[in-house]
Amino acid sequence: MPNGQWYPPEWPDRIRALAHGELTPVQPRRAATVMLLRGGPLAVHMLRRRTSMAFAGGAYAYPGGGVDPRDDARRIGWAGPSRETWAARLGVGADDAQAIVCAAVRETYEEAGVLLAGPDADSVVRDTTGDDWEADRQALVTRDLSFAEFLDRRGLVLRSDLLGAWARWITPEFEPKRYDTWFFVAALPEGQRTRNASTEADRTVWIRPAEATAGYDGGELLMMPPTVSTLRALLPYAAPADVLAASAARDLTPVLARASLGDDGEIVLSWPGHDEFTKRVRTGGATS
Repeated sequence: MPNGQWYPPEWPDRIRALAHGELTPVQPRRAATVMLLRGGPLAVHMLRRRTSMAFAGGAYAYPGGGVDPRDDARRIGWAGPSRETWAARLGVGADDAQAIVCAAVRETYEEAGVLLAGPDADSVVRDTTGDDWEADRQALVTRDLSFAEFLDRRGLVLRSDLLGAWARWITPEFEPKRYDTWFFVAALPEGQRTRNASTEADRTVWIRPAEATAGYDGGELLMMPPTVSTLRALLPYAAPADVLAASAARDLTPVLARASLGDDGEIVLSWPGHDEFTKRVRTGGATS
């Protein structure tokens, strides 16, 4: 039975073009995504991308997106581990670290309506509903408002201590749009609720990691390799606090797919350290 691994039909042609020097890889854009968690039992918030989306249409994913260049243009209200501490953890400079953490918090608010920020270092916003909040969220989505301006307007600080870095994946070199994505984990703040606030999703769910991976294994839920891998990594844990505690020891070495072209024209696509995602494409397009 085939699983639910997302595999676009145009990949073989692009892989061959890259191997023959006919395709130049684009520079990956910095991005962040957040695995929102809640307990009783442990569940993760996921959204299903609309089938009309050019990239990963119909696939289940987490809230996330690219860095807004303004995210590292100025200092923002900040609580928790310092930018320098995050820089060391993420393997980037301090400004990049701020931008990546900002993207994680901002995109979670834009796509799920959940805000990891509060009036001070010891509190979190409890209610982000209402017309005024929605107006600000929409302004963030359209980039009419920067995240720094949003926090200043609201008198809030970003709670970086509510996040844990979990993994890092880079889009394969043969993709036309590429992202260098850091995956974070965070517990749903008390008093807040998720909602489908994304125009890119047609459904959102709270789902147990075991249920999600079983759906993928059975071919019922479509997912990309990073999503499946991070879900499987959640299986040993019983509560959000356990996941956050474990995040400090997670290996953030970037995972980048490799594609090789054999003498017989067979393509072998693999993700180092993740053998379950290996794909073999024979001449004629058959996959295994």
